[in-house]
Amino acid sequence: MASNIRKKAPKESTLYVNDINASACTRFQSEYSSYGPIEIVPTAREAAENAKVVISIVPGAEDVKKVFLDERDGVIASKKDEERVICECSTIDVESTRQVGRRLMDGKLGLYVDTPVSGGVPAAERGDLSMLIGHAAPSSDSATSQRLERVLVMLGSPSKFFYLNSLGSGLVAKISNNYLSGTILLATAEALAIGIAQGLDPKQLYSVIKASTGQSWMCDHVMPIPNVAEHWVPSNSGYRPGFKTQMMIKDLGLGIESGNQVGIKPKMAEAAMESWVSASKDEKCYDRDGSSIYLHIGGQLPEGYEDKGRKGEDGSWLFE
Repeated sequence: MASNIRKKAPKESTLYVNDINASACTRFQSEYSSYGPIEIVPTAREAAENAKVVISIVPGAEDVKKVFLDERDGVIASKKDEERVICECSTIDVESTRQVGRRLMDGKLGLYVDTPVSGGVPAAERGDLSMLIGHAAPSSDSATSQRLERVLVMLGSPSKFFYLNSLGSGLVAKISNNYLSGTILLATAEALAIGIAQGLDPKQLYSVIKASTGQSWMCDHVMPIPNVAEHWVPSNSGYRPGFKTQMMIKDLGLGIESGNQVGIKPKMAEAAMESWVSASKDEKCYDRDGSSIYLHIGGQLPEGYEDKGRKGEDGSWLFE
């Protein structure tokens, strides 16, 4: 996402980057400085201090609160600027984002918008993420909202922008979508494992599912069996994330919490949660893409594949 911002922003604009992983910042700066200046800063406050646009994406609600509300190092400690646009792309609970957004906007720190994303690593790299936007569609008489749209175009595809009118609405949509992602991926892995254990060739089974009622985005783009999908999927590179197995627990947990808040019994997610919690403790799945749950439930690898464990300096998993 940051690489697309640097490539598409005006060359004279400075991109300030902050990450808990300092080496990631250094590597990013080295790789993308040819597109324009990149300055590494030690705090979120300094990243926001001279910026008209702030974009954040971190694992959980407590991380979001630290980035924005820390009185010393957070965005809230930066100078006031009501024209600043703040896009918060993390997947967290709705009330937390509303709390953060209200405090920043009451403090005249800028326009805060929840803008969770969907499409995974491939869409992030291509710059055509789906953007679920907790704000009204831009109007011609609002320079700030027009700036919001110009920023989002650097990250996603306008054909996949969903303006959902009010703060927190982007996350409501994201949580509902992820409820489906987590349950459908588990069901896909189980169905494939059953068919293959019964003797079907993985590619033949996939060709049937792809043309039939079981077809899904998760099956096509997160195919949990290596060497079945012809395009890149995490399983083809040793289940390199992607979306880590243990992160599914957070996302399904948000779906369960959201359902309970409005009196909808989230039975599918509750059933799936047991498998995801178990998989997150399995060495075959921990820190790998969530599609590795196929290995946890006993799915068979294609003939000639053997999982050899962690390889390489980046700690990735490979097949041999």
